[in-house]
Amino acid sequence: MLKFNFSNLRKSQQTPWFIIDAIMLGMLTINLLLIVFDSLFDVVSINDALHQHLPAIAEAYQPIHDNFLLIDLIFISIFLVEFFIRWAVAIKEKEYLRWYFFPFIHWYDLVGCIPVTTARVFRLLRIISILHRLHKYRIVDLKDTGVYRFFRFYYNVFIEELSDRIVVKVLSDVQQDISGDSDLLNRIQSQVLAPRRVVLHHWLSSLALHVGDSIADQQVGESVREHIALSVSDAVRNNAQVQTLTYLPVVGSSIERLLETAVADIVVQAIVNMLQDMTPQRVGDIIDHGLTAPSVAEQALTQEVLGMVNETIELVKEHVSVQQWKDKLD
Repeated sequence: MLKFNFSNLRKSQQTPWFIIDAIMLGMLTINLLLIVFDSLFDVVSINDALHQHLPAIAEAYQPIHDNFLLIDLIFISIFLVEFFIRWAVAIKEKEYLRWYFFPFIHWYDLVGCIPVTTARVFRLLRIISILHRLHKYRIVDLKDTGVYRFFRFYYNVFIEELSDRIVVKVLSDVQQDISGDSDLLNRIQSQVLAPRRVVLHHWLSSLALHVGDSIADQQVGESVREHIALSVSDAVRNNAQVQTLTYLPVVGSSIERLLETAVADIVVQAIVNMLQDMTPQRVGDIIDHGLTAPSVAEQALTQEVLGMVNETIELVKEHVSVQQWKDKLD
């Protein structure tokens, strides 16, 4: 049951149009009921039944049936007048970018005015458009109606079933591609990565330069240099040869501390120099010649990672395949 919100009607300042919509809604309902009844009146069995059981109604309706096209044209003329009024208002208020957009957007209004049986069905869309317009201004709330909930539920069922099957199909194709049955990974390497080798080399070079400059910066790289220095100091201090220096009387500890500091500074500076000297050409040379082929263990790890991805996708497919609309129906 539709409930009208008259407070929202006053706020929307659409009262004149609401009155017109109410009139058109009533006329469309009457017109569609007449069309349905007239179509049934043409059925011989129904016509005979009416003349037999309700002769007064059959005789009263017979003139309407004989002149139904003329009566329908009266409705059509009213519908067309309302359509052209709305078109004129739309042009005046510049609702659309071009003045001639209105009949294309509201094509169903014009098609529904064609006085043939197949075109008359589109008058139902005119009722829906009026209800949608009232719903947009919150004059009526279609969500409170059983008809809306019915169609909304089965629309969601249709969308869920369709989307689930599409998602499962896409994920299955991804599983097949990453399992090694296709050359997708090789194509990614040859068609995506290879043409961008120079760009990737420059990016890695700029990244290394940025990290090197950050470490060399007195403020930004202080924590990194401190961490490296502590790690180097621990390594030097735990070295067996360096530990023998502690046996030297008086100067042993001083030499050890001096050696720790010197080695730490050398290591930090070496790392900074290495990063700052990492040109795109050197990056490319390291990638092409400095990396050995993956070992059997690394290849096994790669397959294990791909297996984890495959199992994850399988779980996603199982989750997507669950028909959630059945839970709502229960």
